[in-house]
Amino acid sequence: MAQPQAPMRPSRQLAVLAAIFIVLAALVWFGGSGGWRNRLEPKLGLDLIGGTTVTLQAQNLEGGQKPTKDQMETARSIIDQRVNGLGVAEAEVVVEGDNNIVVSLPGKSDDRLKQIGQTAELRFRMVLGSTGDTGATPSASATPSASTGASTPPSTAASATGQPSAAPSATSAAPSASGSQSAAAAASAKPSESVAADLATRRTALQNKVGQAAWAAALAEQAPVDFTKDQGKAALYTPFKSLTPQEVADLPPSIQYNIPYITCDMLKNRPVGSISKATEPAVACEPGTKYQLDVAKVLGTDVKSANSGIDSQNGKWTVNLSFNGTGQNAWTDLTRVAYNNGQDSKQVAVVLDNVVVSAPVIQNVIPGDATISGTFTKSEAQLLASQLQYGALPLSFTSQDAQSISATLGSSHLEAGLLAAGIGMLLVVLYSFFYYRLLGAVIMLSLVLSGVLVYMSIVLLGRSVGFTLSLAGFAGFIVSLGVAADSFVIYFERLKDEIHEGRSPRSAVPRAWVRARRTIISANTITLMAAAILYFVSIGSVKGFAFALGVATILDLLVVFLFRHPIMTLFARSKAFLSPRVSGLGRVLEGTRTEPVPTTRRNRPKEA
Repeated sequence: MAQPQAPMRPSRQLAVLAAIFIVLAALVWFGGSGGWRNRLEPKLGLDLIGGTTVTLQAQNLEGGQKPTKDQMETARSIIDQRVNGLGVAEAEVVVEGDNNIVVSLPGKSDDRLKQIGQTAELRFRMVLGSTGDTGATPSASATPSASTGASTPPSTAASATGQPSAAPSATSAAPSASGSQSAAAAASAKPSESVAADLATRRTALQNKVGQAAWAAALAEQAPVDFTKDQGKAALYTPFKSLTPQEVADLPPSIQYNIPYITCDMLKNRPVGSISKATEPAVACEPGTKYQLDVAKVLGTDVKSANSGIDSQNGKWTVNLSFNGTGQNAWTDLTRVAYNNGQDSKQVAVVLDNVVVSAPVIQNVIPGDATISGTFTKSEAQLLASQLQYGALPLSFTSQDAQSISATLGSSHLEAGLLAAGIGMLLVVLYSFFYYRLLGAVIMLSLVLSGVLVYMSIVLLGRSVGFTLSLAGFAGFIVSLGVAADSFVIYFERLKDEIHEGRSPRSAVPRAWVRARRTIISANTITLMAAAILYFVSIGSVKGFAFALGVATILDLLVVFLFRHPIMTLFARSKAFLSPRVSGLGRVLEGTRTEPVPTTRRNRPKEA
């Protein structure tokens, strides 16, 4: 028979458990923001508070090749930026399986999420002008800013170089700085009659909203307005401050660029479906700078490859670009126009979803591969290369499942989950008091402590790793009640066995713990392994179930070692524990008193 360990001091284990509770409670309270409800409220999933979920399936590439993990992750990152651009909060964008991206927005329904799967297009546009953007009332400047990329610090210049052309052409097809379109581009940019009529209708409504005088004056502006020098225009253009993202998208590019009230935040929140076409001029931003851009002369599909590396000459990180046949000709023509541009700006903006990710200065005509240099860090260079490479590998998505869950239905699911958890815990407690009496109090206290630990863990996991509690997660926690009950049964039945063999209750407790401990650890380990396997091979709600079951099982082990055994040791020293009726060990204790167990070689006590 297993020998008990040296006498333990239960106060130490209980003190450790108390310290864990204090630390977790402090993290929950002081790690949150807002009122007490925001600090204590866990992050709930769609099925509990309502919202919208969209499943997008990536189509195979040319030749039937499936998207790679890198392509899917890049697409996920871009779609995540799109969702954030819609102005929504707490959205979740995850890759599921080999070719699915699931977008979830808990809390409210937003039909715009169903449009985010449109293929992201990378475009290279010549910069016609740039102006600072400092917020709601920026001061404008016609002086072009330093050409910085989104992945480079604002004070750092980036440049694009290549082998210079032997005979660069001096011709330029660039439109003027006012944002007017060239004749050739205008001819190729004619939308269908229905689209044109719809845009005309919306612009008429815009004219009425901001006023005919402000609209006409804004169209007549030839350069960014400086409100610090012209307070009259600042007052005239005030109505532009209250436009919605869709209305901002409907503005002509010249107004978007020249009116400082149209800030980069407003431009960033334009709906994805209304972004300027490649054959139209555009206005886009990078942090602190608003750019006026020409029509797109090179597209992402023209990019053959993009990678980051270290320049052997200066040891700095660079991004290297190569183009396919038609793309190389288009890129050479674009750099020729930009380099021979009569204006101050010789920049080409790399635009992804109407956000400037880099705006390098063209230092010469580039007939071959291009190199974007600057003071990049390794991660910045890799990010930019990934964004450029994605343009060479466009992924089109089809909406497989778009589901909206009302807040009312989500509340019903939440109430059902709480009710099921409450009923499950109540049944376990009632049974334990009926069968184990005083020992039932140990079970109840253990379940309460486990519940509090689980709750605080859910809150912290929601903040740190974005874990959202779903209805499936509730099911995982309810199943964990059975795992916890099994641990009690193993321990208490071992205790009865020890008393049957002639031990006193006080000496039976440590011996029962030694015998039951290995079984409890083995049972919980098997549950953990099952939860881990289920988590890694499943997707969606099943993954949430497995994660919740695993977390609850780990916390149950913590309570077993730091509370259940120490508290049983304390109970064993009390008079109540020695009372057959109070302790729940009545028949066992009475049997040992009236019918002593004969001492045999098999069951002879091995007292220390």
